[in-house]
Amino acid sequence: MKKKKNCTYIGGQAVMQGVMMRGKRGMATAVRDSAGEIQMEAKRIKPPEKRSVWTKIPFIRGVVNFVSSLVVGMGALLRSSEVAFAEEEESHTKLEKFMAEKWKISLSGVLTVAAVVIGVLLALVLFMYLPQKFTSLISGALPDYVPENSIWYNLIEGGFRLIIFVCYILLTLISKSVRDTYCYHGAEHKTISCYEYGMPLTKENVKKCSRVHDRCGTTFMFFVMLISIVVFSLANFLVVQNWMHTGIAPLDFAIRFLLKLLLLPVVAGISYELLKLLSKTQSPLVLPLKAPGLLLQLLTTREPNDEMIECAIAAFEKVLDMDSDPESPEKTFATETKLSKLSALMKKQFAQKQIDESDAEWILSLTLGVPRSKLAEERVVTRNECRKVLDIFEERLTGKPLWYIFGDTEFYGYKIKVDERVLIPRPETELLVQQAIRTVEEGDKVLDLCTGSGAIAIALACEAAKDKNISVTAADISEDALEVARENARYNKANVTFVKSDLFDSVRGRFNLITANPPYIKTKDIPALQREVRDHEPHIALDGGKDGLDFYRRIAEKLTRYLVHGGMLIMEVGEDQAQDVLKIFSKCDYAMVVKDLEGKERIVKIVV
Repeated sequence: MKKKKNCTYIGGQAVMQGVMMRGKRGMATAVRDSAGEIQMEAKRIKPPEKRSVWTKIPFIRGVVNFVSSLVVGMGALLRSSEVAFAEEEESHTKLEKFMAEKWKISLSGVLTVAAVVIGVLLALVLFMYLPQKFTSLISGALPDYVPENSIWYNLIEGGFRLIIFVCYILLTLISKSVRDTYCYHGAEHKTISCYEYGMPLTKENVKKCSRVHDRCGTTFMFFVMLISIVVFSLANFLVVQNWMHTGIAPLDFAIRFLLKLLLLPVVAGISYELLKLLSKTQSPLVLPLKAPGLLLQLLTTREPNDEMIECAIAAFEKVLDMDSDPESPEKTFATETKLSKLSALMKKQFAQKQIDESDAEWILSLTLGVPRSKLAEERVVTRNECRKVLDIFEERLTGKPLWYIFGDTEFYGYKIKVDERVLIPRPETELLVQQAIRTVEEGDKVLDLCTGSGAIAIALACEAAKDKNISVTAADISEDALEVARENARYNKANVTFVKSDLFDSVRGRFNLITANPPYIKTKDIPALQREVRDHEPHIALDGGKDGLDFYRRIAEKLTRYLVHGGMLIMEVGEDQAQDVLKIFSKCDYAMVVKDLEGKERIVKIVV
């Protein structure tokens, strides 16, 4: 017998036209939609070390995991049906919106709970009430052969339970959608087995693997039926016959039924531990215990096709990635939905990731072409639109700045291309441009230091060109940044001369106005910055040295060589740096601070 090489904790289940896999830290559902494309939904789940202590206590954990799997599984089935089948009806949508606004509850959540409750009730009727009822009728007709306190009574009842279970499975085969689900069930088992045997997860390798598996829920159900015979027999003998036997048939029937309900957690707990124990060994000695469950799996699984296997592999690989990489992004199904629902989903997940919720509005506005002021107006988001929105949304969840994802941003009314070669221009920097425009005069020569994307220089050149004839030079030490700045200048038709220079080092001439937004973050503070800034924006444009003031000192040293007498230097500074910067330029003729709209000192103006 071939030995397994990988021990995996990943399990799963078939859903509508797809497969759900669940690991230690993530779960993923891959569904093939009506267009034939695989859609993925992946969510992070609470890791084992943070779960309740009840999930770790033998026998009790079986009950907890069973209930949890039931709820999660029903939720996955409902979500998959939204992707695999028809679009929501209008009445459904109206009800969903009404429930969300009136009672602050989710219709999908209500449906999940309802499905679980109905499923449990149906299981109780089919697998507990009916077997007990049939056996009670036989015992009543043949009391000498099948007395109520005998092992035969419970064996017959267990047999009825197994027969009903098999008949139920056979009956479900009438439905094509259920048959397809059984095929996906087979794909799930084959994919997990392929990984466990150490083979690469390819369609060809998965096909070679068995569609039955030791950890399948079908085997668990067989163990439940087997263990219930023993547990219910003991309970019937010790409790009903000795302590609670009334002699009134209907009352005794009800007592036995209620006692079985109370003992279900015991049965589930024992069955879970047995399943867990047997799945750890491939010894032929335990094959008699495994065989019945494996045979039943031949009914609940069918041979999958290549497309089904692709879904199972996609879900499995995503869970592997999420379990190994805490930064692996979550994903959401792209389905036709209401704008308000999509917006709420995005804002909720952004809040969980400590991302500004306004980013959700920007994504919707720019992707759908809807002004932010009109996002409150309800509309349908088509599947294709939803997919575009979610692609950006999921990338934003990784921590990548929104404007890097879109590739451009707006600064002072001008479109500025941005990527990880340059900082993203901030709104507060527009205050610097405003001050510079008020200062510049006809014929002035302007120099913009640390130009980055060129946003300040371009805005000055374009605005001043409307009524003044000025020349603008922009300098930066980074050739990568200058490439972006030149492209922005061409796009905005701005007449700017770009120079590669470490501040003034390669600059020639004297200027009437110098602007600068230099690096001013303290070196020790960079690791504590928001991950969007820390992990994506260029550190060369952030690091201002030990106290964040290195560049201001260097500018002050050479300022008089490059600024004409009476000329002005306008700089952006950090929120608490203005007074320290003023001290650096204390020998200059004139200095002042300009506050932003929030009253923070952000701009320093120097005259020499």
